Amino acid sequence: MQLTHEETQFESSQFPITLICDHIYFQQNIGSLFRIGEAFGIEKIIFLGKDIPLNPRKINKTSRNTHLHLPHLIFEEENTLIEHLKEQNYEIIALEIASNSKALKDVLLPTNKKIALIIGSEINGVSEELLALSNQIVHINMFGKNSSMNVVQAASIALYEFTSKLI
Repeated sequence: MQLTHEETQFESSQFPITLICDHIYFQQNIGSLFRIGEAFGIEKIIFLGKDIPLNPRKINKTSRNTHLHLPHLIFEEENTLIEHLKEQNYEIIALEIASNSKALKDVLLPTNKKIALIIGSEINGVSEELLALSNQIVHINMFGKNSSMNVVQAASIALYEFTSKLI
């Protein structure tokens, strides 16, 4: 028998993970990122970009009210975000296919510092500046002809891998 939300027995946990959204503008993706971030117990979401469309009515359709519970920040300028990440001493991990990326399953997660997972825009991916700042660059192995997937799907896979290693 299928369980209701109230009947599930998942243990609530929070992980030292911040999701960095590099110029993500599609409202359905933004709402879904709140929902998946809350589901995986991350600390917060940081959006990078100008005029991030955080319209509650449209975001709520996909976030299912999780945008009300998951803290978020907006940095309009990349250099301000970079300063913040350095000040907070994050282990910075970019999710991107790059010449020096390694398979997501091989990611090394520190146990003594916070993690910043950078995901890239729907059009251009993670910027070169943020890739250069990253301690690790990881990709999701894919076996079809396509070499990319929706940013929410990719973030979900990465967060599952990260939280599985941190439990």
